[in-house]
Amino acid sequence: MSNENRSLAIFPGMFDPVTHGHLDIIQRASCLYDRLIVAIGDNPLKDEVFTSSERREMVVEHTSNLKNVEVQTYSGLTVEFARAVGARVILRGIRDTVDLHAELEIATANRVMGDVETVFLMTSGPHALTSSTLIRQIVEIGHYDHDRLARLVPVGVAKRLEQRLRHDRS
Repeated sequence: MSNENRSLAIFPGMFDPVTHGHLDIIQRASCLYDRLIVAIGDNPLKDEVFTSSERREMVVEHTSNLKNVEVQTYSGLTVEFARAVGARVILRGIRDTVDLHAELEIATANRVMGDVETVFLMTSGPHALTSSTLIRQIVEIGHYDHDRLARLVPVGVAKRLEQRLRHDRS
């Protein structure tokens, strides 16, 4: 692998929806790598609220100011995508020890199977326990304050979530 690809990392996830926690990791990683690909994938074990193209659109909207960040969709194994684009690093955000435990097994397999390293970034304090699943549940089930929800996701994302989840429920 060429030296130029040593500074390429991918940050994979479903981003369903993209949160301030995701955006924080993306912004911080963009300072660590010459190129960062936000890789939007699918997880057959999870139901999606937004299509991969809708998720890509939301991530692009909120990362367009970061010139070394690109957003791509993919299917299949993340390690295969990393190798296909020439990345030697998979970046993962870690919220807590539960995340770390689950990610260690995957990181080991990725290194053995694909010769790709995993780098963990701890999420910043205000985003430490925020998950897309939790945010979807808040919007779908609860009554919430828009100002408070905007602390977890960008306002435009919150509006799209509300439209999708509340409309589907009616």
